[in-house]
Amino acid sequence: MTTQDATSSIPSKHGSSALSMGPRKKASSSDPLVSHGRHFGRTVFALCNYPSLLTNAERREHRVFEQLIDSYPGLLDRLKDGSEEEILHVGELIGKGAAGARGNDTKTLKSAVLDWISPKGEAIQPHLHRNSKLDRGFNHKLTGSLLCPAGLDWHDPRTKEDLRSGEMLVCGDQWPIFLYAHYVYDSEDPWSGLLRSRLLTCAYKHVFTSPSSVDKEPKATRSGNARLHGMNSVTIASMAYIATQVRFTLSSSSVFSRTDTVTDSEMFYHSLLDLLEDPEECKEVDELLTWWNRQVFPTSSAAKRPISANSALSKIRQKCIVLKRAMNPDVVSS
Repeated sequence: MTTQDATSSIPSKHGSSALSMGPRKKASSSDPLVSHGRHFGRTVFALCNYPSLLTNAERREHRVFEQLIDSYPGLLDRLKDGSEEEILHVGELIGKGAAGARGNDTKTLKSAVLDWISPKGEAIQPHLHRNSKLDRGFNHKLTGSLLCPAGLDWHDPRTKEDLRSGEMLVCGDQWPIFLYAHYVYDSEDPWSGLLRSRLLTCAYKHVFTSPSSVDKEPKATRSGNARLHGMNSVTIASMAYIATQVRFTLSSSSVFSRTDTVTDSEMFYHSLLDLLEDPEECKEVDELLTWWNRQVFPTSSAAKRPISANSALSKIRQKCIVLKRAMNPDVVSS
């Protein structure tokens, strides 16, 4: 049975709803679906209503639904055989895990990010509090400069004042300069350095390979969330997730909410996914993923460089291909 068939097989009881069925079972943290939801939210789709996803998957959400089914053995049968109440409960378990992971990452990154943005050998001036975010965002010269949309000049007094006062509204698709390597944006080549900043790689390692791995050379033996879930390569959605977390951490907002119009986190996350999932951008995205895997999972196959064009190995491979074609012209090399 295909996933499309599976979607239509999930029961939809007309005349009943979550509001009329009475209280459901409480989502238990011990259920394996909660743990799966933690990793799925980080690496596949972060901002999602999972009960709704399981009962009414559409557009991008349908693709996410398919990935969810494929990623958890037995889930499809559990959905096919379950009542509407049970299906909603499954969604709540996965959602509990995703929300729990997001909340935990938000909490730990709030303090850690200050160590990564501090000037080398110096303290941040004016001082930024580790447990409060009121003085962050455009209220502080350091976090403000990192959040300033690429293409704008933070050092322009008028721009700085308009951002601080809120007169200049920053939408989620106006990407901040911290996404770029060395915080440098080239308007003639906006792909150059995009999503390659040290700040992002520090946050990624903090969440996926352990906080202690941030300042150490990555090793084959990994600990933390990546190892726990058998993860050995970077995903597109995990890059967008970490970027969204860092953006929120630098902001002055105190509560992470997908519907928050101030931080506009949902639009920011989706705008990154829209670019990274665009087939027209596959060459740049493949190069970006290879770069990321070298930073985080250097021993994985996804991090390997292509064979150098003029190397001895390349010439041997080319000669072998020529000989094979000469012996069997019908065989086309892959």
